[in-house]
Amino acid sequence: MNQRSTLKINADGHLEIGGADAVSLARKFGTPLYVFDEAYIRKMMRVYRDTLQSRYEGRGLVLYASKAFSCKAVYAIAKSENIGVDVVSGGELYTALSAGFPADKIYMHGNNKLFSELVYAVESGVGTVVLDSLSEADMVDKIAGEKGVKQRVLIRINPGVEAHTHAFIQTARTDSKFGFSVSDGSAAAACKYVLSKKNLALHGYHCHIGSQIFEEEAFKLAVEKVMDFTASVKNSLNFEADTINLGGGFGVWYNDEEPKLKEKDYENYLIALIEAVKSKAVEHGLKLPYLLIEPGRSIVGEAGITLYTVGAIKDIPGIKKYVAVDGGMFDNPRYALYQSKYTAILANRANEKCTEKVSIAGKCCESGDLIGVDMPLPEVKTGDILAVLTTGAYNYSMASNYNRNAVPPAVLVNDGQAEYIIKPQTYEDIVRNDLIPERLK
Repeated sequence: MNQRSTLKINADGHLEIGGADAVSLARKFGTPLYVFDEAYIRKMMRVYRDTLQSRYEGRGLVLYASKAFSCKAVYAIAKSENIGVDVVSGGELYTALSAGFPADKIYMHGNNKLFSELVYAVESGVGTVVLDSLSEADMVDKIAGEKGVKQRVLIRINPGVEAHTHAFIQTARTDSKFGFSVSDGSAAAACKYVLSKKNLALHGYHCHIGSQIFEEEAFKLAVEKVMDFTASVKNSLNFEADTINLGGGFGVWYNDEEPKLKEKDYENYLIALIEAVKSKAVEHGLKLPYLLIEPGRSIVGEAGITLYTVGAIKDIPGIKKYVAVDGGMFDNPRYALYQSKYTAILANRANEKCTEKVSIAGKCCESGDLIGVDMPLPEVKTGDILAVLTTGAYNYSMASNYNRNAVPPAVLVNDGQAEYIIKPQTYEDIVRNDLIPERLK
């Protein structure tokens, strides 16, 4: 099986993740079920952390991008691995803080942060707020002034680099909703504006050019644009940034149309960024900035799988064969949103050769409720345990209670042993906030 080290096929012909039999996990915890391999998550955090330490003299920090997968356990892992995190909402911030994560290593993102979220961030002692608009600068300045603190901030800039990725997840085009454009002068004007605020301490810039990127040149070009901008602002405003946040976006394997990267490949991506920063710093006579990166998908994506039980099977001769599972777009909306392609195998018959292509359908009352189409599998039978691979990122994060289905629980596997990190939802959980007005009773 052309897959990562976390997965293997055992002597019973069953899929294993992190040393745990996937079929046994399905029996014990039920399906649908998100499963995460702790060792893989830690390994990827260490790849980035150790590369920054060895190749950039430790002058930087890895920030786990919470939006990929946010829960208390993943913050606990990040804390123990001595990395930081970025959060993009009050809910993610609350989760991180409730897990005991140190506030000074949290970076607050978002293109339209609520006033209440910014108050919460400043009151909690969040280390850095990444500003995405002038109105945010006004709000943070006001809040910080009232709290008697000087809030450390970065400005999100848009360097105009387009990564070769799905149009819906490109984030650095000139017309992006994120950041201030370098090309039209907005970014420089934002720097001048923020520098005028007495309760804000501007330290540098943030950029993020997209997601699921495999082209090293795209990252290097972004570095060059950001460092050129840093030099330009130094010359025009006499302000030299001491911190550069280059975002994330490192790609992961979903299917064989994409490259299967190894740890060394991710290390080399980061080394290429580091060398580009060093080169540009010398070219412009700049001090080496403190370097931040924000991997999310590449830390948890391939660490996770989702297990389903096969239900109804409908074969439309010569047209299509549907294999329905007990999950669907409520636990994985990415096919419906992006037509994202996945790899699936039968966890209980993992050694069998694929003999047909099927569409995996969910149980929602929605024609577009699909996990994938034309997916190669052995002949599927009702009751089989289906494993969809590389679902650790943006699956639980984007899950919903559509059709009042329960969001699946998640378990963390460590050395073959599994335990809940997110408990199962009950019907009572789903209706917990429902109210009936007295006049309707």
